[in-house]
Amino acid sequence: VQLQASGGGLVQPGGSLRLSCAASGSIFSINAMGWYRQAPGKQRELVAYITSSGYTNYADSVKGRFTISRDNAKNTVYLQMNSLKPEDTAVYYCYAAIRTGGVLDDYWGQGTLVTVSS
Repeated sequence: VQLQASGGGLVQPGGSLRLSCAASGSIFSINAMGWYRQAPGKQRELVAYITSSGYTNYADSVKGRFTISRDNAKNTVYLQMNSLKPEDTAVYYCYAAIRTGGVLDDYWGQGTLVTVSS
């Protein structure tokens, strides 16, 4: 199983970016999917997650600005980021709780860098 993240880049404050993360491989089912981020010198923190039924949860720092969604047919999770701030600068990692056969494990993407700067 692999998770491939994309969509990072350089954006000015107030701008928008959309991250995508696609899971591939021998997947039986996917439970929660989500995004973490890690800024330089800081611990990795949860940004948002979405369950298979569509329940979402966000970090307080991104509520009202970020929207997480998923396309179950494509095994893909998205993170729409609006009104970006310099403090959103970080490497963003996607994850997914994936069942392969009878085993449920967490899988991680490779990380995509988001830089918010003028």
